[in-house]
Amino acid sequence: MINLAYKDIKHSLSKFLITAMSVGVLLGIVIVMIGVYRGMIFDAKVLVNDVKADVWIVQQDTLGPFAETSKIHEDLKDQISYQNGIEYAEAITFQTFQLENKYGDFKVMLVGYDPFGKIDVINRTKLIEGRTLQKQHYEIVVSQKTHYKLGEKIKLGRDYFTVVGITQDTVSNGGDYLIFTSLKDAQILQFTYSNERIRSDEARGISGGNPHLVNAIIAKVKDGFKPEKVAREIEQTTHKKVFTKDEELILLLQKVIKKSSKQIGLFTTILIIVSVVIIALIIYTMTLEKIKEISIMKLIGIPNSTISKMIIQETVVLGFLAFISGNIFAYLISDKFPKRIVLLKADAFELFLVILIFSIFASLFGIYKVIKTDPAEAIGG
Repeated sequence: MINLAYKDIKHSLSKFLITAMSVGVLLGIVIVMIGVYRGMIFDAKVLVNDVKADVWIVQQDTLGPFAETSKIHEDLKDQISYQNGIEYAEAITFQTFQLENKYGDFKVMLVGYDPFGKIDVINRTKLIEGRTLQKQHYEIVVSQKTHYKLGEKIKLGRDYFTVVGITQDTVSNGGDYLIFTSLKDAQILQFTYSNERIRSDEARGISGGNPHLVNAIIAKVKDGFKPEKVAREIEQTTHKKVFTKDEELILLLQKVIKKSSKQIGLFTTILIIVSVVIIALIIYTMTLEKIKEISIMKLIGIPNSTISKMIIQETVVLGFLAFISGNIFAYLISDKFPKRIVLLKADAFELFLVILIFSIFASLFGIYKVIKTDPAEAIGG
């Protein structure tokens, strides 16, 4: 039996390949959008996973420190340290900055921590150059993507900080690059007012100065203790809101990035529907273009089932080639995006199954046209 699909594709190979690659570009965008969603989830977890803490203590009645503003006193860490089940506790701050260098302007999140504390805030496996902080003032560790170099000076507020370390793949839950300074410097930047503001407040009878506030207290739980139970006990004794590491991750996914993830998911679904519709229109148009040839086939006795099989085979080949070219396109452009794109083979395989199933379904429009074709059209044409 002659493979009609093979003969038909070979007859117009260049046109068929161009059509498949055109559809592939659209599928590539779908793959990238799925990668954006995966990257958003990955970024949301990076900081919480890097900080080696089991519980997070924040301001009462808030979802801080990422979903809402949280301010608590630094000395609360001393009280937390003596809680049953706590091995040690440290204070931490978070603040966003807009920085600019010769490579452009970008947003960063500054993390302030005690460089001599017992909880690692910087993931040392991600430190690619230099070292972590070793002084209480004027040192900074930056992300590789900020393009700052070791020894370079960065002005934050009224002070200059020397770059002593460079990390990679360190981002906030929003995908902003992370930079790290000592807790003392971070408190000055976030909570201490300028001289003009202090003078203005003093004229109004308001006392200024560093109130020794932080955004959260992080703690490590002793072996043998459950973080959930320890967290509830801390809530009862301190009247603060306490999250375990797992609860903080869930909070980030369900509160902080929920709306953005839904928006990307909806847009991706629309793109998939558009891709299927375009494939259906292409198959239907291809069928119309060879309607005379199909009429001749039917006139010489080739059954509808054989012709329908040809259309289904062409649809599957078109979907497969479009998927391959779409993956190539996605991998070529994924590095150009400013935020992380995570391309998983499992996602690509699931998308392939979706496209394959709906492509076969889309071929029904062409098959319907084949069944309705009158063999007499071959004579009349």
